[in-house]
Amino acid sequence: MASNFWSLACIRSPNSSNLSPRPHYPSMPKYPAGVSQPENSLRVIESTAFFSVTGMTCSACAGSVEKAIKRLPGIREAVVGVLNAKARVQFYPSFVNVDQICEAINDAGFEASVVNDDMIERCRIRVIGMTCTSCSTTLESTLLAIGGVQNAQVALATEEAEICYDPRILNYNQLLQAIEDSGFEAILISTEDDVSKIQLHVEGVRTESSMRLIGSSLEALPGVLGIDIDPAANKLSLSYKPNVTGPRNVIQVIESTGSGRYKATIFPEGEGREAYKKEEIKQYYRSFLWSLIFTIPVFLSSMVFTYIPGIKEGLDTKIVNMMTVGELLRWVLSTPVQFIIGRRFYTGSYKALRHGSANMDVLIALGTNAAYFYSVYMVLRSATSSDFKATDFFETSSMLISFILLGKYLEVLAKGKTSEAIAKLMKLVPETAALLTFDNDGNIIREEEIDSRLIQKNDVIKVIPGAKVASDGIVVWGQSHVNESMITGEAKPVAKRRDDTVIGGTLNENGVLHVRATHVGSESALAQIVRLVESAQMAKAPVQKIADRISKVFVPMVIVLSLTTWLVWFLTGKYGGYPSSWIPSSMDSFELALQFGISVMVIACPCALGLATPTAVMVGTGVGASKGVLIKGGQALESAHKVNCIVFDKTGTLTIGKPVVVNTKLLKNMALKEFCVLVAATEVNSEHPLAKAVVEYAQKFKEEDDNKTWPEAQDFISITGHGVKAIVQNKEVLVGNKSLMLDQNIFIPIEAEEILKEIEEMAQTGILVSIDRKLTGVLAISDPLKPSAREVISILKAMKVKSIMVTGDNWGTAKSIANEVGIDDVTAEAKPDQKAEEVKRLQSLGHTVAMVGDGINDSPALVAADVGMAIGAGTDIAIEAADIVLMKSNLEDVITAIDLSRKTFSRIRLNYIWALGYNLLGIPIAAGVLFPSTRFRLPPWIAGAAMAASSVSVVCSSLLLKYYKRPKKLDTLEIQGIRVE
Repeated sequence: MASNFWSLACIRSPNSSNLSPRPHYPSMPKYPAGVSQPENSLRVIESTAFFSVTGMTCSACAGSVEKAIKRLPGIREAVVGVLNAKARVQFYPSFVNVDQICEAINDAGFEASVVNDDMIERCRIRVIGMTCTSCSTTLESTLLAIGGVQNAQVALATEEAEICYDPRILNYNQLLQAIEDSGFEAILISTEDDVSKIQLHVEGVRTESSMRLIGSSLEALPGVLGIDIDPAANKLSLSYKPNVTGPRNVIQVIESTGSGRYKATIFPEGEGREAYKKEEIKQYYRSFLWSLIFTIPVFLSSMVFTYIPGIKEGLDTKIVNMMTVGELLRWVLSTPVQFIIGRRFYTGSYKALRHGSANMDVLIALGTNAAYFYSVYMVLRSATSSDFKATDFFETSSMLISFILLGKYLEVLAKGKTSEAIAKLMKLVPETAALLTFDNDGNIIREEEIDSRLIQKNDVIKVIPGAKVASDGIVVWGQSHVNESMITGEAKPVAKRRDDTVIGGTLNENGVLHVRATHVGSESALAQIVRLVESAQMAKAPVQKIADRISKVFVPMVIVLSLTTWLVWFLTGKYGGYPSSWIPSSMDSFELALQFGISVMVIACPCALGLATPTAVMVGTGVGASKGVLIKGGQALESAHKVNCIVFDKTGTLTIGKPVVVNTKLLKNMALKEFCVLVAATEVNSEHPLAKAVVEYAQKFKEEDDNKTWPEAQDFISITGHGVKAIVQNKEVLVGNKSLMLDQNIFIPIEAEEILKEIEEMAQTGILVSIDRKLTGVLAISDPLKPSAREVISILKAMKVKSIMVTGDNWGTAKSIANEVGIDDVTAEAKPDQKAEEVKRLQSLGHTVAMVGDGINDSPALVAADVGMAIGAGTDIAIEAADIVLMKSNLEDVITAIDLSRKTFSRIRLNYIWALGYNLLGIPIAAGVLFPSTRFRLPPWIAGAAMAASSVSVVCSSLLLKYYKRPKKLDTLEIQGIRVE
């Protein structure tokens, strides 16, 4: 299955068109003369294959298989599941194939076979009702056990599941049902395919037959692929081909179907999620307030009024035998708290136990029920006895539930803030846009304001100064400066004129632009960034496995500890193991033991462990996105903080990436114009930055000619890492480096050798040109060093990160650039596979290696590295292959990425220390280890408050990452003006 899951093709500086061709966009009606059609876009080919792996018995086996696969070149991602005996591998067919992957698994000691995966699909589902890590791991296991599910990831922090499945065996509706059957509510967020989706609400519909009629009308609309109707809510979800139709056409069909009775409105995908979050916060807030209304009188009558004369006598008034007014009042008030307000804990416990697992709800239900029903027993006993004086714990159960609800309210409030980065990104696009309509001669005949969500491909949008660009597109008229800092993080406005690309959500500053929409809705750069960040937040960091393993045994272990605590204290008290003076006057040894047992049960907190990693990853990736550093998940984040060696490409990475021809030396008697035309006609077919520089240099010789096109090049061949070859005007032209000439048996005279040496000493690149097997000329090309390069290498050295340069350029230029920036270790004239081999060699020496590059030839090395970092202005393939995308193309963001990952993992460690430390200290204290020496004991309601506070503290700890500041040395560079503009 081909996939462009990580595609960020639109995130490219408009001034970097020499690095890769602009995408091809469908033609539009006649527009102002001279509007050229861009060239075809280079698309990366990535495949996903599924393998059946037999012989795995534990997670260590899965880890061995995963490592064996990842050692291969061209592996994007490998996920191995023990439960379903499957491996999902994302790879680049240019570098590796399924047979090689199978062989690697077999060499690791297991048996592998390819599963037919042509129809594998992926969907994302929101899961409502998870309370702790136990819920997410149990649901993940349940999904993996379903036939046809190839892989499943369930994230507690984002409350989402991402599932890969075979649509020939099951569909997403069955997955939704499976989640529902597991006791959770499921809502489909998206499915992965090459179509656009919209959701519409239709007003004016009174019957289900009317909705069906609307559905039938839409099915007849060309380009509509599928419709999912919800008659009860008058809603419909529709998938369509954006090249054929769009939301305006859909709404027009709906409104024309009912003769004007129906009105359709579109709403974004994120709106449902935001509404759900707000509703969840409101629910917990309301539950806490109602609980407080009943709990405060229970607390006062039990803890305060018993010390106030007059009120105490009234509460102690007997009703039936020894049952008092206070006991009955507390029973009546605590009952709705226990069974109505606390119903969610019973529901959660039932769902968990039904599937053979135990979660936090089980602990809360057991603890509060023990206190409540023991109190009921005591009150009933006092009502049937003339001499038995009861001691109740109604305040324990009520206050426990109140504090836990307060904790959950604060937790969901804080968790909502961990994904603020996504919410801010989604709000960048303006609400309205000015749509222009043209006649056949290209004259504007109408301008109307429309909802920006109704923009369709090839619409022309007018963008006035001070307004935001409503859609990704191409400027077809006008010129201005556009501030792209909200998307790329680059503060300096970028000049835009005809044929330049613009990104939706960016700010137009000083001129009017007419923009033809090219990518709308889910295809836009902004939407892709949002999806990338969401996917990154879904992916589990390897360190999360610690919490997952603990969560499987945590709750059962706590229940055993609680029962053991009660039993030890009860038996010790019954058989005189401690003095009777230890027992408070208001209770006996059984009640004291019961309080210790309940305290142990409710103080234990699996939630804090479960939230320690994902909340920090969510905030860290969100902060990175806001600073122009896109981190593709927890795996990349975890690997980046270990990096101690960075391999840099040269062109476009250490250098600006816009090489220019600075000198030409002819070795034969030939007109310079003729020479340049032959060279440019050959190089115009190449995508290499140096080729673009040659073509731009030759353009000045064509300015006076009527014919602006280059002569046709026949039998064009691109020789990777060496140069190009073609037949132009019946002449054989070779353009490339010294190795190409030697391979083609072209004689290189001493004069040319001396020119090359001189060029390389000046940190320039020498390009040799052979015409009809004779060396005819030498081109000197210079690519200026990025102003911040030397300082960045210096800062990395201070961070104890070793810097290495690996380039395909010649040794002379490579050494000159390396000396200038302060890099000692250099490898030059390296082919793409040799770059990857160098990365693997460094890994074999024990280094954790990051590769920073921007070109197609860097892709194998980016994939082979522990962390691949792609310069944002680079090619699609480099961006696809990388783990981290530096959107601003600034070299200093390499430091930002590493520093942010280190800060994030320091925060994760702190979260784990707190979560584990809290449980390791809290449980023994709740069990009464301090009681014999200090008489200090932890009442159950205080234990419950501590448990609630622990989860909140972990989330708040992660939220502190929002205030991340990059290293001060980088700010110093900015003040000094050392930046790449």
